[in-house]
Amino acid sequence: MTTKTKTSTSKRKRTVKKKLVIVESPAKAKTIEKYLGRTYRVIASKGHIRDLPKSKMGVDIENHFEPHYISIRGKGDTIKMLRAEAKKAKAIYLASDPDREGESIAWHLSHLLGLDIHDNNRVAFHEITKDAVKDAFKNPRTIDMNLVDAQQARRVLDRLVGYSISPLLWKKVKKGLSAGRVQSIALWLIIDRERAIRKFVPEEYWTIDSEFKKGRAKFNASFYGLNGKKAELHNNDDVQSVLGRLDKQADFKITSVKKRERRRQPQQPFTTSTMQQVANRQLKFRTGKTMMAAQQLYEGIHLGKEGSQGLITYMRTDSTRISAIAKHEAATYLHENLGPEYAANKPLKGKLPEGAQDAHEAIRPTSVMRTPDSVKEYLNRDQFRLYQLIWSRFVASQMTPAVMDTMTVDLEQNNVNFRANGSKLKFPGFLKVYGTREKDNDLPDLVEGDAAKLVKTNPDQHFTQPPARYSEAALIKALEENGVGRPSTYAPTLGTIQKRYYVKFVGRRFEPTELGEIVNDIIEEYFPDIINIDFTADLESKLDEIEDAKQNWVNVVDQFYQPFSKEVHHAEKTMENVQIKDEPAGFNCEICGAPMVIKMGRYGKFYACSRFPDCRNTQAIVKEIGVTCPKCKQGQVIERKSKKNRIFYGCSRYPECDFVTWDKPVGRDCPRDGHFLVEKKIKGGVQVVCPNGDYEEPVQK
Repeated sequence: MTTKTKTSTSKRKRTVKKKLVIVESPAKAKTIEKYLGRTYRVIASKGHIRDLPKSKMGVDIENHFEPHYISIRGKGDTIKMLRAEAKKAKAIYLASDPDREGESIAWHLSHLLGLDIHDNNRVAFHEITKDAVKDAFKNPRTIDMNLVDAQQARRVLDRLVGYSISPLLWKKVKKGLSAGRVQSIALWLIIDRERAIRKFVPEEYWTIDSEFKKGRAKFNASFYGLNGKKAELHNNDDVQSVLGRLDKQADFKITSVKKRERRRQPQQPFTTSTMQQVANRQLKFRTGKTMMAAQQLYEGIHLGKEGSQGLITYMRTDSTRISAIAKHEAATYLHENLGPEYAANKPLKGKLPEGAQDAHEAIRPTSVMRTPDSVKEYLNRDQFRLYQLIWSRFVASQMTPAVMDTMTVDLEQNNVNFRANGSKLKFPGFLKVYGTREKDNDLPDLVEGDAAKLVKTNPDQHFTQPPARYSEAALIKALEENGVGRPSTYAPTLGTIQKRYYVKFVGRRFEPTELGEIVNDIIEEYFPDIINIDFTADLESKLDEIEDAKQNWVNVVDQFYQPFSKEVHHAEKTMENVQIKDEPAGFNCEICGAPMVIKMGRYGKFYACSRFPDCRNTQAIVKEIGVTCPKCKQGQVIERKSKKNRIFYGCSRYPECDFVTWDKPVGRDCPRDGHFLVEKKIKGGVQVVCPNGDYEEPVQK
């Protein structure tokens, strides 16, 4: 009897229903299941499971813009698994990401699984730690339909724009083109900057940097002006006029010495866009790479005996807000490890950008006690470098300012004024943790009324430079400052304009292509509101108002669509076909003898036979750099591009010769070991070096 009782008890245990939790990613599912314990089953939807169809508009314009959602192709097995698990579950919780997109996924899941949207089955956490996850399950809520409506409005608007303009571009220009609200603004910004560069006329100006001496101490100062007023040197005549007024035998008089204490405040912790910008500038990360590494840090990293832990808070945010608990932990860390003088009594309160949703905290470590060095062995290189950046930025934001002693010295002779600026770090403050130590430019002890000797002058000619092309960091900053897009949209937007070959990424900067300029010209002429920054920013604000229950999503879409549909109708009637003419290549097809032409393809220009489709001969367009292959001595070194659009150099005889290098060969050999020399781009110019590291030439500007 006893044995039978045990057996029946064990069977009952095996059939006990578990509570089902649905998250977005499998990595997150494993972490959360460990936190919740045996009574929970955590599975992943792997992102969206329903969306608008790709084959048609999928929006019923006549019926209040009702979207027609279908199951995403390829998600059949996932949907089948979700339904099967839901049938077995005691209760179901929807734990997708804590943003509009995540709320929308929860809503779609509730429809798919037949759940009541009024049930308290939605849980959201902004960091994946044991305490945060367990607290979230203590307070489940209903699905926030305002968030769902805001996301739905964005999706419908983007579909109306994309599926109205794109077919026009296909018909009038070429197949495979597309247009979208945010991507069109990004493209316009790049092209507008390119136009400014083309119009730019450089202006000449000069500087006079000089060396002075007082006693044995030497210091540098630069020409400031005449008669105590700032003056500019436009040409060499101006320079010679200034130098002609100086008496080489006479001393300069120190007319003013100003000493000040300057305080440099730390920056606020990261938002999504500032993280993307700084990672791009400091780590050279592309936006997609930054977001991928951040996603991994948020979802959880296995930390040995500690198990899987989310290392950062949610990575899609436009807020710099920090919780009281996190501030207290940071203060404790600073007191214990650096000293009380480094902990700010009142950390700076950040100003939110206009339109910021402030739905989440800033991006910060889930525990400041997990220093980068303490988790380094569990992270790959990209994860570690990004975590180090996030951790140090957050800790620095809770620290005291850096204090600099500054000194400004004015010198004068014959009414010619020079100025020297010096600074010295007095107290490092937040620089102890974040950023490199500021370089000291210490001036000697100078006193007003003293005399100083001019040792030498160094006049230098300069020319004003055109505005720089946008880097990824600069473009994201411009989009954010103009209120265009939101944190989650920047990475896919930049990816789209490159995939469509509207822009090229050259030297870590965006350059528009001929195709991009054609598309932009059409949108400028026929759909001016789409690239009107104020119009687009106002639309973003209305999406935020939908989230705050201040606007009805159907009304917002309708206000946009009524004038937009008239523009579409006008364009359909009046837009002429744009022919991208094939350029003669200057040589004949090696297969049929017909002339070869240069065609525009999805990934740029290429050679093709003019008899296409009867003859399908194509060739890549390669750029020779005028250097013979250092390996085979027969082929020419040509410029190529990797799959990630990075330039490298190889032999034209490939695959017969497998010579390849990332750095540009210069056609000379190293005088020390005979290895071929290459040209490296460095800050301030380029430098010819030997890859073996035992020879280098002076930097050329």
